[in-house]
Amino acid sequence: MAAQSAPSVSLHQVRERGLCNGISPWLSPLAMVVSQDIALGLFFRGIQVLGREHLPTSGPVLLAPTHRARWDAFLLPHAAGRRVTGRDCRFMVTVDEMRGLQGWFLHRLGCFPVNQTRPSMASLRYAVDLLAGGQQLVVFPEGRIQRESSSLRLHQGLARLALLAAGQGVVVPVVPVGIAYSHSLPRWRDRAVLCFGPPLTLKGQGREAAIAFTDHLTAALQQAETQARGRVGLAP
Repeated sequence: MAAQSAPSVSLHQVRERGLCNGISPWLSPLAMVVSQDIALGLFFRGIQVLGREHLPTSGPVLLAPTHRARWDAFLLPHAAGRRVTGRDCRFMVTVDEMRGLQGWFLHRLGCFPVNQTRPSMASLRYAVDLLAGGQQLVVFPEGRIQRESSSLRLHQGLARLALLAAGQGVVVPVVPVGIAYSHSLPRWRDRAVLCFGPPLTLKGQGREAAIAFTDHLTAALQQAETQARGRVGLAP
């Protein structure tokens, strides 16, 4: 009797196994309740979402938020996650964030690591795989938390990822997301506001296209964050 052949494994699955554990079917719903229903509800006095009409609910999308606090990672699924769009937010995060106990959870909640100074092709290709599959990917273009919002400094990694995706035939809208809190370091019972700006599309190829798009995204993020700051009563 012939032995049964092993089930085939796709290249996407191979890349995923090398980077993360995908999305746990039991941990993800639990994390949603703890983070969105309990943590956000207890900590913030109010959460407002502006420009939700700019958020695509199908097809590939790159969310490009400003990064002001660790609460950002809780607020984005609240504003654009499964309960709103029917799909999860997949986060590309720094290697340091994926270590220890926190890393154990992030590995099972759909997050995957990237080395900002020297991104591996495995991380970039996996990100393109997700986008090609019509998923929603979150990339913080500032790279790390910046408490002061007066001058945005973006890395070109997001633009390069969009270029790589376009080279694979995947045209990805990039949605700028401005996030603001009542205080630069969020306090208990503060207000939080997220503002989605109109989607941007990278045009052209090569380094010059990446630079031009990064400049365009910087201006769009500044505008979105200014609107968010105005709603929490902060100066532009």
